Amino acid sequence: HVQLVESGGGLVQPGGSLRLSCAASGIIFRIYVMGWYRQAPGKQRELVAAITAGGNTNYADSVKGRFAISRDNAKNTVYLQMDSLKPEDTVVYYCNAAFGAVGNYWGQGTQVTVSS
Repeated sequence: HVQLVESGGGLVQPGGSLRLSCAASGIIFRIYVMGWYRQAPGKQRELVAAITAGGNTNYADSVKGRFAISRDNAKNTVYLQMDSLKPEDTVVYYCNAAFGAVGNYWGQGTQVTVSS
């Protein structure tokens, strides 16, 4: 039974920071590409950041220089450090675990709200 459990979302003022965490179970975490996606109401889910099993990272242009993805294979956890948050970052963030055609799993989502 695969589970991805996100935490760390909440309300923050513009310019502030949040750290999202996603704890995985039921998968061989270290071989999976882990990603963070976000989805605004009425829009398609979009990639925010991803990290491969080897530690290579990829970011959406809109978050480059502000967000940082990392993983701790010992804890089966992936993180998203979000700095210099903007109101347009207000959406639900989803954790994803992908390994080719073998598996593609999603967390339940965590709300991030950037507002003064």
